[in-house]
Amino acid sequence: MFMALRGYLATLLLITSAYYAEGQDTWYGPGFQTMVMRNPAFSGSEGDGILRISYMNFYPGNHYNLHSVYLSYDSYVPVLHGGAGLYISSDYLGGIINDIRSGFSYAYFLKAGNDFYINGGLSASVYRRAFSFRGAVLPDQIDPTGIVAWPSGETLANRGRTVFDIGTGFIFSGPVFTGGFSINHLAEPTLSEKGSPADRVMRRLLIHLSADIGMGGRGTYSLQPLALAEMQDRFFIAGAGASAGNDSFKVNVICLADNNNNIDFQTGFSLRTGRMAIYYNYLFNIVSGNTSMPFSLLHQTGVSFSLNSVEKRYIMKTIKYPDL
Repeated sequence: MFMALRGYLATLLLITSAYYAEGQDTWYGPGFQTMVMRNPAFSGSEGDGILRISYMNFYPGNHYNLHSVYLSYDSYVPVLHGGAGLYISSDYLGGIINDIRSGFSYAYFLKAGNDFYINGGLSASVYRRAFSFRGAVLPDQIDPTGIVAWPSGETLANRGRTVFDIGTGFIFSGPVFTGGFSINHLAEPTLSEKGSPADRVMRRLLIHLSADIGMGGRGTYSLQPLALAEMQDRFFIAGAGASAGNDSFKVNVICLADNNNNIDFQTGFSLRTGRMAIYYNYLFNIVSGNTSMPFSLLHQTGVSFSLNSVEKRYIMKTIKYPDL
């Protein structure tokens, strides 16, 4: 009974924490594995058709029951002169809230110079928020001794809501550096029937910059520095780090800071063999502006598969992003 109450309170905590900003939007960490959803211009920019599957466990070890699963596929499509992608994500929050997002993205590739390319992208998606209160324990169910003794006098509706959303983004790529920005939730959909401002998903701005620097006699190893910043309503987070290694094995480390006085680190690795890659990232908090913030913030693991090779010709450049 207390586990149910704990899960209910944990969900409320997480929704109002740094990783669920004012607009109640899930933050998946600083990696590129979910970039098809975050910046539609990313679609197909790595050339081959790639299937990505990720699993994320938020606040592991605290029994909060907060999980996300993400799946996407994107590829360069010559007939479209660009890339296209599909994605679906499911955020399972404490057994009470389930957010499901599914969308399509398209990016047009433009060769703007000898070695300079611009990708412009658009996305259209459906956002479904559903509720289940079967395992919830509300405050009026708990007697002074802490025992759940009677049914709640409060009636909670299980009715969900489905809304339409759109986004846009750009990527600029040169010989070494790649940068981009995107704006998600342009429609600012409301996830409640009453249209409460607190349930509106605010516009989200992402800016990212990375490089691919060859090292060693034949460029066998590479260093990939990266920086990013995200802003949604009054929430802001920024970070910088690097990924380093060869085509088979890479490690990464990133430092992040936000305007809630949190400083976090992410570290991880990726293994690549043939057309398959396996990756793992661990995000943890070292300085907290909230004394209730757990040390372990996020485990992320997943796989990616290059399902097919496509003819790119001269109209696109295959971009190498950090494997994280």
